[in-house]
Amino acid sequence: MDLILNTLQRFGQFLSEPETLRIFVSNRFLMILLVIFLLKIKYKTYSNIYLSALVNIPGTLLHETAHFITGLVLNAQPTKFTIVPQKRIDGYVMGSVGFRNIQFYNALPSALAPLSLLVIGYFFNKWFFENVTLNYLNYIAYIFLQTVIIENALPSAQDFKVAFSKPLGILLYGFIFFLLVLYF
Repeated sequence: MDLILNTLQRFGQFLSEPETLRIFVSNRFLMILLVIFLLKIKYKTYSNIYLSALVNIPGTLLHETAHFITGLVLNAQPTKFTIVPQKRIDGYVMGSVGFRNIQFYNALPSALAPLSLLVIGYFFNKWFFENVTLNYLNYIAYIFLQTVIIENALPSAQDFKVAFSKPLGILLYGFIFFLLVLYF
């Protein structure tokens, strides 16, 4: 019994050393391992729609809000906003935003709007390491939040279908991108 208590006490001392925390935070292998662990836990919830919805609601809210705001600003006229999972023939849809006015000028940005979450993730990363006192709990919370933000920044297959449904819009945004690359 003393051996177990002694081992736990030494392990606690090891974890409380600032150098150990620096090694943990700067080790990319451990960070990737933690992200994969979090994703495995998330994927285990997919067998139960209610548990899956609970785990996915924060990210789904971010993803669908990006669609909604961009569609609102670009006159795509959002008609429906839901983060309630819906059963479909091919599985479940965690959330959706419907649009009434998809045009060539708003299809691509409205459909690919969740990519803007990557900007939020970038600035959250910068803010976190400049303003938060680092400890294990904060770092694990940081990894969790960044995983949610980045994973939900990826557009779905349906998003890509809408984004590329208007060829004139693809030409328009391709030309704008070309000009940006040319001048910057």
